[in-house]
Amino acid sequence: MSAASPLTLGSHTLDEGVLITASGEVDITNAARLETYVRRRMLSGRPVVLDLTLLTFMDSNGLRVIERLHAACAETGSSFHLAGVRGIPARLLQITGLWDVLDIHAGAADAVSAAQTGPLTAQPWVSGAAN
Repeated sequence: MSAASPLTLGSHTLDEGVLITASGEVDITNAARLETYVRRRMLSGRPVVLDLTLLTFMDSNGLRVIERLHAACAETGSSFHLAGVRGIPARLLQITGLWDVLDIHAGAADAVSAAQTGPLTAQPWVSGAAN
């Protein structure tokens, strides 16, 4: 079996919620680790900010994790924010239509500010639904 792709995760507790940072790559070898890491730090009704500024690659497994985390936040009345999405991860979200559904911010500071001031909760996304 090949080694897992490099993925470094970190978290910071916010006044209202949590900021998770991910750097490296998310693919089949470590997507489950990302999902578990975020879910263990989620608080019902509190915002989740996932900072992807240092993420250089994401495949469809990472995309499914983003979808599931977004849905989990919607189910618990939490808001879900992505920050610093660029390159391949951004393109993947754009071509699948998720870019237009998710709350995406230029950087972590903008996402944290929006998460702490806005009462918005994540809305469920239905794959293949017409816009």
